[in-house]
Amino acid sequence: MNKAPIFTKLTLAILIAGSITACKQGATTPAATAPAAASADSKNQIVFINSDSLSKNYAYVKDMDKRLTTKSDAAKSDLQSKGQAFQREVAEYQKNASTLPADQRQTTEQRLQREQQQLQSYQQNASAEIQNEQSVEMGKLYDKISEFVKSYAKEKGYKMVLTYSKNNTSMLYGDASLDVTADVVKRLNDAYAKDGASK
Repeated sequence: MNKAPIFTKLTLAILIAGSITACKQGATTPAATAPAAASADSKNQIVFINSDSLSKNYAYVKDMDKRLTTKSDAAKSDLQSKGQAFQREVAEYQKNASTLPADQRQTTEQRLQREQQQLQSYQQNASAEIQNEQSVEMGKLYDKISEFVKSYAKEKGYKMVLTYSKNNTSMLYGDASLDVTADVVKRLNDAYAKDGASK
C-alpha cells in the first residue's frame, strides 16, 4: 500500500485551505493582524511548507501509517488463511470426486460454491472496512493540520501558506528563506507529543 501520494495530496489540500482561511481572516480583520505583521517572521507574508517533508517527519503520520498497515496486514493474513483453507477443501473434493455418488458430488459442489461466495463477500467487507478506517484517519489528520496552519499563519502574520511537493508542479521554486517546514513540523510534533503525554 503506497500512502505517500495520498498524504501529499492531503497536505496540499489542507495547506491551501489554511492559506485561504488565513487570507480571509487577514482581509476581514486588518486591525487584529497588524501586531503580528510587525514580528520578525512576518516580513515574508507568503511562505511555503514542503508537504513531502511534513508527511515524512510528522510523528502523527508515522503512527497513523503504522496503525493502518497493521490492520491491513492482519486483514490480508486472515483472508489468505481462509483462502488457503478453501483451496484445500476444493483440492480434497477434486481428488475424491470420481469416487463419490452423484448426489454427494452435487451437495459438495453447492457447499463449496456457497463458501466461495462467502469468502468473496468477506474480502469485499474487509476491504471496505480498511478503506473506511483510512478515511476516518485522513479526516483526523486533515483536522489537525488544517487547524494548526490557520493558527500558525495568524500568529506569524502570513497572508498565504503555499505547499511544495515533488509530485505537484504548481510551485516550481521557493527561496529557502520562505520555507517554514522545519518550524511547522517541530510544532506539530511537540503538540502531538504533548497530547500523547496527557492521555
